[in-house]
Amino acid sequence: MAITRYKKASDIKVGIVGYGPSFGMGRKHLSEMRDAGMTPTSVVDLAPECLAKAREEFPGIETYAALDKMLKKSATDLVVIATPHNSHSKLAVQCLKAGRHVVCEKPFAITTAECDAMITTARKRNLMVSTYHNRHWDGCILEGLKRIRDEKAIGEVYRIEAHMGGHGKPLDWWRSSRSISGGILYDWGAHLLEYSLQLIDSKVVEVTGFAHTGYWGPQTKWKQDTNEDEACAMVRFRNGAWLNLTLSALDSNPKRGIMEITGTKGSYVMDHGTFEVITRDGSRTITDRGGNTKGQGEKFYQNIAAHLTKGERLVITPEWARRPIHIIDLAVRSARQNRALRAKYG
Repeated sequence: MAITRYKKASDIKVGIVGYGPSFGMGRKHLSEMRDAGMTPTSVVDLAPECLAKAREEFPGIETYAALDKMLKKSATDLVVIATPHNSHSKLAVQCLKAGRHVVCEKPFAITTAECDAMITTARKRNLMVSTYHNRHWDGCILEGLKRIRDEKAIGEVYRIEAHMGGHGKPLDWWRSSRSISGGILYDWGAHLLEYSLQLIDSKVVEVTGFAHTGYWGPQTKWKQDTNEDEACAMVRFRNGAWLNLTLSALDSNPKRGIMEITGTKGSYVMDHGTFEVITRDGSRTITDRGGNTKGQGEKFYQNIAAHLTKGERLVITPEWARRPIHIIDLAVRSARQNRALRAKYG
């Protein structure tokens, strides 16, 4: 059975779990959904001050201190989960079982099993589930796709090195707790993998993970539960390409850019605002530098609305959202077991 369609975007009543403080994720999501034509309807948050801020910023919106109350009393059709990472799957499944479509903030979840539970529940109920990969349309990857995939500026891509971080003590907040956040790879790592998977069109074969822990932990409030000091995922693809993803809080000499994509004819250095194409002409090295095109992150919710009204193809499918999480999950487990782990597809 196909997902039931709405006549127009304004018929889609949307809500969010985890509004946060002013100018936080709640306001961002509801504003973007409203801009896409959908109707902000409800907010769930444990903090009374956040609910008060939601009523101020979205006059007339329904507010609830518990998700189960919202699901019983509200006509909300689509629920966004913007809570800490370790709660995404449980809350998403609760919403799906109550007949609501779901968008999870990135990362989709922490484990592959959690992703599969959401996907299975949504399929059984003919509901949509996705994750907020708005950076799928960042200017840096749009520019990279044009030059690498469309113009073949560096030939055939066979290696990607993705990296972020530096040397600095993690902040004392929930994103620095491994049990809550999943670990250092789950924040920007999910974005860098999502970029990379647009550039390497092949299935993952296996993942090897490496991690260093224990340097920053004793200096934070989370102690042994602190995120890894540095973690790495080495990914092998079926077509022979490979990927090295490294996130660090210990690197005193960070690499340039956020990604270096290497092909048979050259290399592409990607940063948030700029790019470099480096090729060879005999003994000469030729470097072409420029600025990235403008991002189009608004397309995420435009696509969600079009999918639920016109049946337009969903760009960030749950299967697509599962891929970065499966890689990170395998890397974390591999680091603990000190061996490579095979990828599994549903």
